[in-house]
Amino acid sequence: MPTAPKPATETVKQQQRALLESLPFSDTQDFDDAARGFLGRLEPGVVTHADGRVVWDNDSYGFLEGDAPDTVNPSLWRQSQLVAQQGLYEVVEGIYQVRGLDLSNITFVEGSSGVIVIDPLISTETAAAALGLYREHRGDRPVTGVIYTHSHVDHFGGVKGVTTQEDVDAGRVPVIAPAGFVEHAVSENVYAGTAMSRRAGYMYGAVLARGPQGQVGAGLGQTTSTGTVTLIPPTHEITTTGQEEVVDGVRIVFQMAPGTEAPSEMHFYFPDRKALCAAENATHNLHNLLTLRGAVVRDPHAWSNYLTEAVDLFGGEAEVVFASHHWPTWGADRVVEFLSIQRDLYGYLHDQTVRLLNKGFVGTEIAEQLTLPPALENAWSTRGYYGSVSHNIKAIYQRYLGWFDGNPAHLWEHTPVERATRYVELAGGVDAVVEKARSAFEAGDLRWAAELLNHAVFAQPDHGAARDLLADTYEQLGYGAENGTWRNFFLSGATELRDGAFGTPTATSSPDMVAQLSPEMLFDALAVQVDGPRAWDENLSVDVVLTDSGDRYRLRLAHGVLTYSAAAQQGEADATLTTTRGALPALALGGLTAETLAGAGIDVSGDASVLSRLGAVLDPGDPDFAIVTP
Repeated sequence: MPTAPKPATETVKQQQRALLESLPFSDTQDFDDAARGFLGRLEPGVVTHADGRVVWDNDSYGFLEGDAPDTVNPSLWRQSQLVAQQGLYEVVEGIYQVRGLDLSNITFVEGSSGVIVIDPLISTETAAAALGLYREHRGDRPVTGVIYTHSHVDHFGGVKGVTTQEDVDAGRVPVIAPAGFVEHAVSENVYAGTAMSRRAGYMYGAVLARGPQGQVGAGLGQTTSTGTVTLIPPTHEITTTGQEEVVDGVRIVFQMAPGTEAPSEMHFYFPDRKALCAAENATHNLHNLLTLRGAVVRDPHAWSNYLTEAVDLFGGEAEVVFASHHWPTWGADRVVEFLSIQRDLYGYLHDQTVRLLNKGFVGTEIAEQLTLPPALENAWSTRGYYGSVSHNIKAIYQRYLGWFDGNPAHLWEHTPVERATRYVELAGGVDAVVEKARSAFEAGDLRWAAELLNHAVFAQPDHGAARDLLADTYEQLGYGAENGTWRNFFLSGATELRDGAFGTPTATSSPDMVAQLSPEMLFDALAVQVDGPRAWDENLSVDVVLTDSGDRYRLRLAHGVLTYSAAAQQGEADATLTTTRGALPALALGGLTAETLAGAGIDVSGDASVLSRLGAVLDPGDPDFAIVTP
């Protein structure tokens, strides 16, 4: 039976009261903007899979009313109240958004004969429900185009809920995306997908109960839907700023913004409606430069510069800016102010972090001493609900200087278990560590209590008192966190300490994504699964021949490394696989036996046993790996 959560300590309550006094809670402009243009909501706010499984339940956030309880940071409570609002909203005449039906927003732009869909959410089920809500209020218009703002799954995964591959292939529905979209969309969810999905379960609080002592939101959106993830590749690629396209009679001017919130991202402007889509580069919070689930570190300098360019290109003319999350901002002057504050936010963090690292401060030191200027600190749109000043500064440090802080003592540290064992012995044993931690907990020094108890648990995982107190400590840290993903991480850690590991509740990879792997990406995905030591003595080669494209690749496994080449090779390979580009993903989906490959339409010639040898050294990721215990 799950362990009941504890009440907030007096230390946490004092922190909450101090925040209530320091931030402008009397400013209700965001609530006015979030409610503006409301046309109707999905009733009930629940979306199910065809098998009856619930994939989205916005009604579970009905508790977000009134003042914040002691167990939730009041600033995060306010943000969650805003983000949990669900329904169809008019942005301007002809542009509508459905918000609150997934982590992200879906936008509908009415054209001459139908409607263009921007960012069709994570799941086909939520995207279809949003399209249904739009049609209920605006008529049964056909989908005549799809635009992906960038390469993250919450902006394309539901595409087959709004259109079909057949309509796209027939030219009835163009799909527009920034250059590099497919490569980045697929690679992020495949190469390190197992680890990222496991950590994403923590980040979004996937198994936490909804409520004041559980999951209240993730800052950027409430959480992620858990339905069917799909992908239709773009038919039209945007490559240059200023590129103009007309879709279903609607003029669109594009601005490239690569290397910002996503490696492949763009903004775009609707000049006839004076509406700017800022993708995910200007939302009502500080975003992540490095997400807690893991990713490539983003570039805040480029991010800031692209927002400057957006102001230069569209500022003064745009009368509304909307984004892939949160609510729009209206009024030409407010649009410029909003974009400028967001621009200055990322620019300040970048410039000041680099200034201080050049003085010899390390990431953790910079994170403790760097504060935002009052104009940014007191703006609601810059608060750290999803990204945080603390972990974004460490990300900037990592981007420039990497994991090593220059201190030789940190160059060759012991593993967490070995380090914990030595620290616990130094302190006089686990019981002594727990007592020290209990004193820190009672004094309100939760960060020190967490560090001590983490050592205790890693040194002796079955020590009940250490696990229980560490869970209590994480819980209080979660209650005090303004950042939604920090709260979810802390409370998820407490949950696993108390009730056992919950594994990976959701994963974003899907057959549709695997089907988009290029041959090279597919071979790379296999290569990162090779168990090197088990393959040290293997030496084999496999040719892959694609009859539809004429491409030929030589795969070699030697010295524990799987490599490939498209150059002409000497001699015969041990085995040859002959197939088409469309059947090739069976190598990743179906396994490397002659039977499964034949069933997928892949012809095997030569020594088929080499496939079994290759398959025998593949070691897929573990979606249940430990996080809070060794």
